[in-house]
Parts: sequence; structure tokens; C-alpha cells
Amino acid sequence: MNYRYCLVGVLLSLSLAACSEQSKDQPLAQAPTRVAGDQAAEQRGVAQSSPAIAMDLYKSPSCGCCGKWAEHAEDRGFSLTTYHPADLNKVKLERGIAASYQSCHTAVSTEGFVFEGHIPARIIQQFLAAPPADSIGLAVPGMPAGSPGMEMGDRFTPYQVLLLKRDGGASVFAEVNTPLEQY
Repeated sequence: MNYRYCLVGVLLSLSLAACSEQSKDQPLAQAPTRVAGDQAAEQRGVAQSSPAIAMDLYKSPSCGCCGKWAEHAEDRGFSLTTYHPADLNKVKLERGIAASYQSCHTAVSTEGFVFEGHIPARIIQQFLAAPPADSIGLAVPGMPAGSPGMEMGDRFTPYQVLLLKRDGGASVFAEVNTPLEQY
């Protein structure tokens, strides 16, 4: 009988050690989930023609619209590694995203550029092709109806994609006035 308790104790210790080793490498509440854009898009019947653009996605594990935005991005050439940090607002502030520019999720490119909220993938690709000087990324504050991931039937609210600057300011990078301008 004592042998079983000993074995359970050893297994529990090994499990806890493995968890603590992982947390040293990753200070996030949950390990990342990696889904290659090509594979995810293929599963949804969308063809990919070029290599995926890698980005990290920070979101709440229960956010449905974030998942829909991730599908939109993966279908259009992005490969996302998803994280569910314990303090999502802290991640945003550490990346320089002021509260007035925040939304429900944050994507970060391998170059360190941030993409806050429901930004159309084509606009992110446009930004990455020629990042403006002194910029840290793009943002769509709030959650505009009809934006990628926020589809609500025929509802659509025109919105602006903001260019986030290193000095904390922002300017308009793109305007999206119709649903078709997103794709």
C-alpha cells in the first residue's frame, strides 16, 4: 500500500516540476496553441499560395470573436500561436497600446509590431510590407459590428484602422467604409 502512495507522490512531483519548468520559459497562464495558417485554412476549404506570416495572438480563452478573427487571419496567410495570459491588459500596456486604442485581442508579429483588435488581414499585410517609420503597429479600438470576427448578419459599422506611434499617439492608417473593403 505504501508503494502506491510513494509512486503517486513521485508522479505528482514530476508533473509539478514539468509545469514549473514550462512557466520559466513562458510567463503566461496557459501554454500556446499553434495552428499553421495553411493547415487551418485548408481544413476550412480556403487555398493558400504563399508561406504563412507568423504572429503571436494574446486573447481570453473564452472570447468567441477573437477565435473568429483568428480564422479570418489564418485563412489569409497568417500562422498564429495563441496565448491566454492571466493579465491581458498588462500585455497590451507592456506593448505600448494605450487604453483608448484597446480591443479584445492583440497579435504581435515576429518583428514586434502589434495589431490590436479586429483589423482586416489584408491591412495587416499592407502594413507589414512597408511599416511606417516610428510606428509600433495598428489598432481598431473597440469591436465594430461587421469587422472581421464581429460579423452580425447584415450589420456593419464603418471604422478606422489607426496607426499606433512610438510616442503614444495615433493617426488614421485606413478607413473601412463597406464590408467589401475588408477583403
